[in-house]
Amino acid sequence: MTTRVWDYLSEYENERDDLLDAVETVFGSGQLVLGASVAGFEAEFAGRHGLDHCVGVDNGTNAVALGLEALGVGPGDEVITVSNTAAPTVVAIDAVGATPVFVDVREDDFLMDTDRLAAAVTDRTRAIVPVHLYGQCVDMDPVLRVARAHDLTVLEDCAQAHGARYHGRTAGTMGAAAAFSFYPTKVLGAYGDGGAVITDSAETDRALRRLRYYGMEDAYYVVSTPGHNSRLDEVQAEILRRKLTRLDAYIEGRRRVARRYEEALRDIAVDGGLMLPRTRPGNEHVYYLYVVRHPRRDLVLEELRRRDISLNVSYPWPVHTMEGFRHLGQSEGSLAVTERLAAEIFSLPMYPSLPEDRQDHVIESLREVLAKL
Repeated sequence: MTTRVWDYLSEYENERDDLLDAVETVFGSGQLVLGASVAGFEAEFAGRHGLDHCVGVDNGTNAVALGLEALGVGPGDEVITVSNTAAPTVVAIDAVGATPVFVDVREDDFLMDTDRLAAAVTDRTRAIVPVHLYGQCVDMDPVLRVARAHDLTVLEDCAQAHGARYHGRTAGTMGAAAAFSFYPTKVLGAYGDGGAVITDSAETDRALRRLRYYGMEDAYYVVSTPGHNSRLDEVQAEILRRKLTRLDAYIEGRRRVARRYEEALRDIAVDGGLMLPRTRPGNEHVYYLYVVRHPRRDLVLEELRRRDISLNVSYPWPVHTMEGFRHLGQSEGSLAVTERLAAEIFSLPMYPSLPEDRQDHVIESLREVLAKL
């Protein structure tokens, strides 16, 4: 049996009765769109973060796009972010007509290099989108200082950081708003697409609700400002409500898997050239992904495939090198750390229900491969 980076089937078996009851709850409610399940999840997810507002949307990409639009970002503006991220972060910036501007990342934790932020600000810069990548937060104090100094708005991309904390503050509570994805692989994952934006601003909340519903606000068919069709599905919302009550358990499960990797691979990380994840001081990591680094990555992956272990690279192609974003002018060679990482990083299997025997197979195989290099 092939060991993969992620699998939901064992979790589904454990939670099957509750998940099917969630579906039955929606189907028997008499309202299939923007009903009690969406409203309930929005209130509970906002409450989880100590904020007043949450707006459910159809996916994480649109969470970023609508979040930016609600914050007043649009054509002619520049938005600073990173190229070491999933392409949807940048696609969303482009979707509102803004121009993405990339800063490099750090060698040790692969997160935004905040020392480079101030130099990237121009008179067109309107926002910063820090990406809390792989399960831990960007160093947000410098981000917020630069934002205040230049009157910029901050939208946190929390797609990979549900429940992560930074010096006691929960991911998503530090900027003007925060975007989340509930794609099935996420720390809090739906059984299909889903997303949300959280904020403490009533004005931003009102704009988001209008934008996700065609631009309508007071009455159906009356558009105040053209918007989108970007609503969180009722079934997914009800599933997320159930799973939200188990989020702490999911996080602890991921940390348990991470601890086993750390204990089993610590010695070979020194002798075999493998770099294990590093948690920034003050961060509480939730391990959406367990990303390691090796200078002979491709050879390692090839050898692991021969042992029926299929792993992912997040991400093998920096966004600024993709054909669709070459017009931005940050060609290959402009982000040295990001490009170096793209050739060396890969993810080990990481999900709360990962069986220990599967994890042991990965550990033993990786040790064997690295010992022969």
